[in-house]
Amino acid sequence: MAIRSVVLDTETTGMPVTDGHRIIEIGCVELMGRRLTGRHFHVYLQPDRDSDEGAIGVHGITDEFLKGKPRFAEVADEFFEFINGAQLIIHNAAFDVGFINNEFALMGQKDRADISQHCSILDTLMMARGRHPGQRNSLDALCKRYGVDNSGRELHGALLDSEILADVYLTMTGGQTSLSLAGNASDGTGSAEGSGNRASEIRRLPADRKPAPIIRASEQDLAEHAVRLEAIAKSAGAPALWTQLTQQ
Repeated sequence: MAIRSVVLDTETTGMPVTDGHRIIEIGCVELMGRRLTGRHFHVYLQPDRDSDEGAIGVHGITDEFLKGKPRFAEVADEFFEFINGAQLIIHNAAFDVGFINNEFALMGQKDRADISQHCSILDTLMMARGRHPGQRNSLDALCKRYGVDNSGRELHGALLDSEILADVYLTMTGGQTSLSLAGNASDGTGSAEGSGNRASEIRRLPADRKPAPIIRASEQDLAEHAVRLEAIAKSAGAPALWTQLTQQ
């Protein structure tokens, strides 16, 4: 079965969470087997406290704008259902996870106050630091490094940032979002649309041809293959596409 991932970001009234700061925006986009599904979760929240001026300068979400928005408790079940069981992909995960855990704890939901018990967590900041030590690894810096368009990111926003992070993650971990045996329509080897009657051009093998020999992988071949898949998973921070497909 394909791995379900949720790329997640939050905006808050400030930091740290231990000073009573709260979440004011949650944005998530869903990946299934490294492919964007189009499903997302997005909400603005009334935090019942003022935001720091410095935080407003970062995300531009004013206290006035948040008046009348739902409180976390009103969306908690829907949010938990969206992320439950998924691999969470977060940039600087300790920050967002700490705030999410705090929101559930404030509701008295001890069983949800540690989301790492319900989701696996992949921190793209830690991944980037491992790959680019000594360099800037902010989301903007990664966009520039990997050629991801973030021209619409004048201010931080949870949904926009999660969408951008999804592109960065897929590019950073190889850029391959699907494994297809068909070619691209642009090179004339894939889509039948607009290709004319190409089926008539396919040459069939003779019916009386001898069957090709079946060469099975040796135990050494299988062991080396497993090592290679493990190396890919370690480098990418996620199982290789071959592993995902064979687990379906």
